[in-house]
Amino acid sequence: MLRSDRQRFSVRILVLALVACVWPLGGFSAAPAAASENWVGTWGAAQYVAAGQDALPEEFKSNVTIRQFVRVSIGGSSLRLRVSNAFGTEPIRILGVHLARPVDFPSPRIDAGSGRMVRFNERTDVIVPAGAELSSDPISFAVEPLSILAITIQIEAIPAQQTGHPGSRTTSYVAANAPVNAPELKDARAIDRWYFVSAIDVLSRGGAAVAVIGDSITDGRGSTTNGNDRWTDVLAERLQRSAKHRHIGVINIGIGGNRLLLDGNGPNALARFDRDVLARSGVKYLIVLEGVNDLGMLTRDAAASEEQHDELVRRMTQAYGEMIARARTHGIKIIGATIMPFSGFEYYHPDESNERDRQRVNAWIRTPGHFDAVVDLDKVTADPKRPDWLLPKYDSGDHIHPSPAGFRAMGEAVPLELFGP
Repeated sequence: MLRSDRQRFSVRILVLALVACVWPLGGFSAAPAAASENWVGTWGAAQYVAAGQDALPEEFKSNVTIRQFVRVSIGGSSLRLRVSNAFGTEPIRILGVHLARPVDFPSPRIDAGSGRMVRFNERTDVIVPAGAELSSDPISFAVEPLSILAITIQIEAIPAQQTGHPGSRTTSYVAANAPVNAPELKDARAIDRWYFVSAIDVLSRGGAAVAVIGDSITDGRGSTTNGNDRWTDVLAERLQRSAKHRHIGVINIGIGGNRLLLDGNGPNALARFDRDVLARSGVKYLIVLEGVNDLGMLTRDAAASEEQHDELVRRMTQAYGEMIARARTHGIKIIGATIMPFSGFEYYHPDESNERDRQRVNAWIRTPGHFDAVVDLDKVTADPKRPDWLLPKYDSGDHIHPSPAGFRAMGEAVPLELFGP
């Protein structure tokens, strides 16, 4: 071998040795990069048809202004808003959307100086196709954690089939022919509903979101109107008090009366899973608290056979398994919450067979290897003397929906360690 060849060979060996130092067996290893900014859900509401008493008052037909209030979970310096016509059967034209800070919440007054017009593709008006949702352009607007925002939306004509979230537990205001940025809405009508708004995202460095899918217990039936004391609100507050978890938002996607398997108020949980969970921004964790309405409805009108009870349990656990598979496919950690007691609830008049079904489903939820983790809300809220009943101090009075004290116990029972790095 010539000397020049030996030199080239030595250099080659040296380079390979250096590469081996930083590229061990099993793949490349590098120092972790700084967390990048990404969109993360800070608030959200599951959409469904707002009909009957849930629809906008009939006297409002055109040029309708709706001022709505929401409480975010995490903060940020920029945000974007998602408007929804998910259940509409025709396009709707939104004349304008305005964002501001409230004054004397829950009054309809806003701080006009804080206001920003929301734009969609650089325009203040937008047409939302039937069955669709649209995200706004980014808005430079400083959002404090756990703060309340006022969203005012002006609709050219109210559609025959409206999209919204009737279980807001928050007062909105509806007026005719009012400017979208009006500091006050004169002669406005108060109504405890949300309409045409499904999400708020903030730009967050290294942030993530916890989505919570459920029924009226998650939606907040039994909580205080305008009090923001649902169990998901309690969880959001705890995350903000923890220095390790302040970057984690909470998105409540509960629907009153919702079921795993059959439609009720809104589509069943499996049917809405992609839109309400997977399409949300920055979701890395999911808590599932669904199933009590499936259990109760089986025997509400007539007794069921043993075969029907067995089939219900089988199909419910199959639905959980489908959720688990979908979540894991998208890199989401999925956490199962056990179904809470509902003996004494007059609408379902549950008996021993319903309780047996509940125990069987909860046993499946608790079994290692199914969900990635479990929050045992059954044990937290059940009366030790009568485990098929809610603990009286946590009962709102109807024996299925918790009181604000019950919601606080639920929110405090979720270990924050579940939301690790």
